Amino acid sequence: MSEGASPPRRVSILGATGSIGRSTLDILRHAGPGAVEVVALTGRDNIAGLAEAAREFRAEVAVTADPSRYEDLKAALAGSGVEAAAGERAVIEAAARPADWTMAAIVGSAGLAPTLAALRQGRTLALANKECLVSAGGLFIEEAARAGAELLPVDSEHNAIFQVLDRPNRAAVEKILLTASGGPFRDWPAERIAEATPEEAVAHPNWDMGAKISIDSASMFNKGLEMIEAMHLFALRPDQVEVLVHPQSIVHSMVAYVDGAVLAQMGAPDMRHAIGHAFHHPARAPLPVERLDLAAIGALEFRAPDPVRFPALRLAREAMEAGGLAGCALNAAKEAALEAFMDRRLPFMGMAQVVEEVLSALSPFAPAGSLDDVFAMDALARAAAGERIAARIRASGLGKGAAFA
Repeated sequence: MSEGASPPRRVSILGATGSIGRSTLDILRHAGPGAVEVVALTGRDNIAGLAEAAREFRAEVAVTADPSRYEDLKAALAGSGVEAAAGERAVIEAAARPADWTMAAIVGSAGLAPTLAALRQGRTLALANKECLVSAGGLFIEEAARAGAELLPVDSEHNAIFQVLDRPNRAAVEKILLTASGGPFRDWPAERIAEATPEEAVAHPNWDMGAKISIDSASMFNKGLEMIEAMHLFALRPDQVEVLVHPQSIVHSMVAYVDGAVLAQMGAPDMRHAIGHAFHHPARAPLPVERLDLAAIGALEFRAPDPVRFPALRLAREAMEAGGLAGCALNAAKEAALEAFMDRRLPFMGMAQVVEEVLSALSPFAPAGSLDDVFAMDALARAAAGERIAARIRASGLGKGAAFA
């Protein structure tokens, strides 16, 4: 290290082989030689991708969440000097290793315990896992304050709000406007959406994301989760969080103030914007992203979301108003329903119907006193969703293992 140069930042990526993880690795590449030391990289099934990234960045440890893949990972790392580990406990232990900056990008409730372990270090956590705040928002916000950790949002919408939010004047915020592309079905009639296939739901028009996130976008459950996340992250009331459909995905979100001003953050649809901002915050640095040409775009479109075609937004708002573990139940039931849709055991609109039935059955919702309470509700809601999915299959007359068209 040259005289006067800053020491390298110790960085971990939880979920390094997913779309957010890969984009984060790209940001690290552009940070320059000697800028970072990679502590831990975690993944699950993509052993080759995990090992390749660990070798490239000379990580201290690479962890697969699947214990049955330990020998595969160990073999892929042979001679590299990178430690190999496997299993959920190993992921949590890797997350707890001292790091200056951690990207939390493990998808779903599987990311709760590792993200909490990273948060407890009291350093900087870049949060891309929606479920942490959706399922256990109060716990995570309290833990961040207790540990003195800096929590930086990486969802493009929440990162946009973070950038334009006048934090010293929080009382002047009237509401926030989360933008949604509307997904591949934004212009489809309701009857056509009801027949949508997993392949059609995955084909997002603007963003390059994983299959589950793309399907969540198509149903707008993704935006519903973001509503709950924003409420916790920015200490808002449910009525202060709104959604606007914005097909171009140029305006990533907006903050409206009591004086009538609306501030927006804009950029090309590329997650490296938000990741790069979180990595370099509070400074700004050049990023390998497309520059915005508003003259070429010409016009920006906004419209209100259709609550009939996209009931997920209504369900999310009901969960926000219910409070307690309602967000956890919504997310768990949604994950179970999404898996069933991907396996063709449930039609597209059946996902929202199952979630609504589960929320109704499990209400009222007590607050979470610990992460154990969150996991208990998660299991309860998944089981309740599974029962309702099985009942729908029986009622359809298709029989076990049959698929909806």
